[in-house]
Amino acid sequence: MSILGAVLTGGRSSRFGSNKAIAMLGDRTLVAHARATIAPHCARVVQVGGVDGVPDMPAPGLGPLGGIAGALDYAASHGFRCVLTIGCDMPRLPEGLIEAILRREPSYCQDAPVLGLWPAALGAHLMAHLSLGRDRSVRGWVRAIGAIPIASPEPIANVNTPADLAAL
Repeated sequence: MSILGAVLTGGRSSRFGSNKAIAMLGDRTLVAHARATIAPHCARVVQVGGVDGVPDMPAPGLGPLGGIAGALDYAASHGFRCVLTIGCDMPRLPEGLIEAILRREPSYCQDAPVLGLWPAALGAHLMAHLSLGRDRSVRGWVRAIGAIPIASPEPIANVNTPADLAAL
């Protein structure tokens, strides 16, 4: 298995009001839940963004695409074939969704495009895309590379506010 797992933690958490990656859900942080969700499918899992994570590329502040670019760069330089990314604010996923994403590459969750499988070879393409400075949305990039959208069988729990966390 040559899949690198990457939990994206570099967001501003502006709607949450504090660093949501370290917010607690039960007895674990959100980042720990996300890591545990993808770990069975990956040879290694890293955190991307934040103080102790793999750095966003080419610089911080580019949103999720900067985190994905950092993960792709890390994967390519450490011998991984592809990267499975997840946001730290996605502590639970519907059963079978990751398995469906892993069947094709590049592919992503249609309802939450930060959840996706990306060949490490796409790193150069993403860096070029980011250098253009136009559309820095994940949806814009997945359209540009022709990634395959995978429908989620049910809504995905996404923690953007303290109320979202409390609802879980």
